[in-house]
Amino acid sequence: MQFTKYTGLGNDFVILDGKTARNVQDPCALAQKICDRHFGVGADGLVLLLPSEKADMRMQIINSDGSEAEMCGNATRCVALHLYRRGIVLKKQISLETLAGIIHTDIIDDVTGMVRVDMGVPRLKRGEIPMTGIASERAVNVPLRACGTEFCGTAVSMGNPHFVVFVPNAEKAPVETWGPALETHEAFPRKTNVEFVHVINDRTVRMRVWERGAGITKACGTGACATAVACVLNRKTIEQVTVKLDGGDLLIEWPAGKPNIFMTGPAAEVFTGDYKGA
Repeated sequence: MQFTKYTGLGNDFVILDGKTARNVQDPCALAQKICDRHFGVGADGLVLLLPSEKADMRMQIINSDGSEAEMCGNATRCVALHLYRRGIVLKKQISLETLAGIIHTDIIDDVTGMVRVDMGVPRLKRGEIPMTGIASERAVNVPLRACGTEFCGTAVSMGNPHFVVFVPNAEKAPVETWGPALETHEAFPRKTNVEFVHVINDRTVRMRVWERGAGITKACGTGACATAVACVLNRKTIEQVTVKLDGGDLLIEWPAGKPNIFMTGPAAEVFTGDYKGA
């Protein structure tokens, strides 16, 4: 089984394309095996590139635990670069079908791997996230109790759910303890990704993430977008902010008066191989 491994700021993926992707019978089981860092290739997720009637390509994203993700910002950058460099799509503006809708990417520099992604419109109502409570209301700076601690966070959907918590120091936050407790909190019927954020200044924030279905990862594109939205809604930063993650920086822009949010960051091919464990 031929594969290519990519990374987006340390958030890494095994990508399958062509007949290899189309012939996968059980992608959830395969993801658990191929993403294993001791007995497989090792990755945060598996991405299958499949034909689409709505976009240039459809991407199916499976987390390392075998659960399917609606959307992944870092994966979209990796996929766009892969499609262009392999000559599968012969243009730098590439559309991708996801469970969260059509995502539009723009390869700014195919040599450095810099890609800008239109991440769509952030969804802010509880019913859209989803989060318990009155469906039409926003959940901005709301309290949740877990691990014997009260957290105040803001819920945002970027096609997948996020709960952004502002903390005094993201470096010292016990993400490995707080993350899974909030991910599986009863307030989130489909679980949630959790971001722990401290504000450096009105243009820069530091974020660490617990990803639903993957645990602690080096970066999360949708999480960075959710963080920027939460920063604006809580009046902590301007509309253009650099989000500093464990794996590097993402530039997030949510222009005033515009519905869509944009993410710019790098992607890189790590290696190709032939997986024998399928």
